[in-house]
Amino acid sequence: MTSRVRIGVQLQPQHAPDYALIRDAVRRAEDVGVDIAFNWDHFFPLSGDPAGAHFECWTMLGAWAEQTERIEFGPLVTCNSYRNPELLADMARTVDHVSGGRVILGIGSGWFQRDYTEYGYDFGTAGSRLDALGEALPRIESRMARLNPQPTRPIPILIGGGGERKTLRHVAAHADIWHSFVDVETYRHKSAVLAEHCAALGRDPSTIERSAELQADGDTDDLLRFGDAITAEGVTLLTLAVGGPDYDLSTVERLVKWRDARQD
Repeated sequence: MTSRVRIGVQLQPQHAPDYALIRDAVRRAEDVGVDIAFNWDHFFPLSGDPAGAHFECWTMLGAWAEQTERIEFGPLVTCNSYRNPELLADMARTVDHVSGGRVILGIGSGWFQRDYTEYGYDFGTAGSRLDALGEALPRIESRMARLNPQPTRPIPILIGGGGERKTLRHVAAHADIWHSFVDVETYRHKSAVLAEHCAALGRDPSTIERSAELQADGDTDDLLRFGDAITAEGVTLLTLAVGGPDYDLSTVERLVKWRDARQD
């Protein structure tokens, strides 16, 4: 696990009717020095006008693979329900090659019912979706091991969520990165639960990179104070979500400067 703090930005693929706005945001994100650019895997906006503009996740990541040169990138997160696990492995491997080894496979169990209803997927229950994720992850790993050509590197798997009985068990068994949406106190508790799952599997929990979401509606100074507090607990990846159509990266720039000052 790296000890250097990294900064991610989630460029939400909503409310940007001209894809050029997203392309420009990715370019600017790389230029200001972020480490990772994420999108998300939905089919409709999650906020604002529900009938607003929206673009699909993985075809966009293929474009990012060609457009960028330095940053890592990936979905935050892919919905396991939307693609056959073997297909998803092949998609990730292909984008890995296109990018020269910079894709991160973020994955979760899914939750946005409108996606399921309008695209014809079985919504099930939260429990059944988590069970399906647990079944899919070994299939993804198995297919990845059999693909020809092989990925250029072991593609990092990021799992998002904090469910203590199932999600964190999946993290312990399969994830390289654990992404959480919690405050410092809650993170401390969830991290202890994750350590218990790792112990049951014989895995060192320090081999899992810790990632946390920053709340974009907070004051920037508050964000930096949260960054100081959560990184003191062992988190090394902080991600801020930014929405379209403008994709204002001014707060992201401050985070990058804060990151760089910590390394001095």
